[in-house]
Amino acid sequence: MSGITIYEFDALAAAGPNFGGVESLHAIPERVFGWLETQCLQAADQGDAAWLRLAHRRGRRVVQVTSFVGVIRAPDGYQIEVLPKVGKAIGGGAVEARQLLIEMLCCLQGFRHVQTDSARLMAARMPLLEILIAEFLRAVEHIVKRGLRSDYIALQDNLFALRGKLVIAPHLRQNLYRADRFFTVHDEFSANRPENRLLRAALDRVLTLTASRANQRLARELDFAFADVPASAQPRFDFQRVRPDRGMGYYPDALAWARLILEDESPLTGAGHHAAPSLLFPMEAVFEAFVAKHLTRQLARPLILKTQARSHHLVLHREQHWFQLKPDLLVRNADRDILVLDTKWKLLDAFKANGSEKYGLSQGDFYQLQAYGQSYLNGQGDVVLIYPRTATFDQPLPVFEFPKIDGLRLWVLPFCLRSRRLLLPEGEGYWTCFDR
Repeated sequence: MSGITIYEFDALAAAGPNFGGVESLHAIPERVFGWLETQCLQAADQGDAAWLRLAHRRGRRVVQVTSFVGVIRAPDGYQIEVLPKVGKAIGGGAVEARQLLIEMLCCLQGFRHVQTDSARLMAARMPLLEILIAEFLRAVEHIVKRGLRSDYIALQDNLFALRGKLVIAPHLRQNLYRADRFFTVHDEFSANRPENRLLRAALDRVLTLTASRANQRLARELDFAFADVPASAQPRFDFQRVRPDRGMGYYPDALAWARLILEDESPLTGAGHHAAPSLLFPMEAVFEAFVAKHLTRQLARPLILKTQARSHHLVLHREQHWFQLKPDLLVRNADRDILVLDTKWKLLDAFKANGSEKYGLSQGDFYQLQAYGQSYLNGQGDVVLIYPRTATFDQPLPVFEFPKIDGLRLWVLPFCLRSRRLLLPEGEGYWTCFDR
């Protein structure tokens, strides 16, 4: 199965004569380019998230990926792997960028069961989709080695011998002239339970997705172990019937993968009504989850880090609160908010401090943090913008002050993705709330 690896905000164009010479522009088959164009137009009509956008490069029509990363899988199987743009900025190439993305994805709610060490090793030789499929197969293999759990299920059948309980009404209806038959309901100890049906259905789906010979071979071996279990015909209904019975402690990881693979809005199988991408994640959300997880470890006790606070609104209108203020992160001491932080997935340049470029900062972000500081900190204290650390932004910027709000300051700080730590201002006694 063919494919290509690119970075965020790279552009794709249909392959043709005289192609090349444009940085971050990649050639793809014409049929795939046509499909991507259609996705752009449909997403625009339906108001969906713009994971792609139409553009022009030197007179050539192109499709540009945005701040979504992962894998775009065309209907014919062609795969476009999109890696974080910071991979180019910090060096290390596609392998390190893929490893970094795996570590960051492990901080998301639906991927915390990923075995980071094994996934990082696979990142050197596999694209992201194959790595996640391999993780699912590893979880199912663990279940097969431990043994599939069976359970007693009630069966109704018209048998030649009386077994279980005779059901009178259907027995009389079906066997009025058949004295050798008994319509019964009886219990049978079987592996045909919802959990196993879901895993069988996910294995069948994975066999249609994977291009890796190793994954195909393992999937077929595991599928054989489920030979006596039918694939789930109604996954949503079966997920509702999943029971965390005693002795089922080795099932949750595999079932979590099965949910991602089988549900209608699964990132592995496509979401929405217009054949959305196979596996894409907004980097803003991924970066926020990554920072939140590791910043908690850097925070001194008894302070706590709260995510997605929603306790304040921008205005009050006719006794109704409008425009909820939702900072990404909030540091609290007991019942008092002491620091507001917002993560931004953008590459800054500390060497561009002139009036026109302003390091690459956004005026809208400053307005947003000012509103957070006034509402959550009563206009007294510090608010923080967190950006990924790169070679051009490896130290905190000088503090920003609000001339009309005495006592409120804004900091722009780098978060090191390799060391997983927030880089703090020097000589600021207030920042003792963090472990340096």
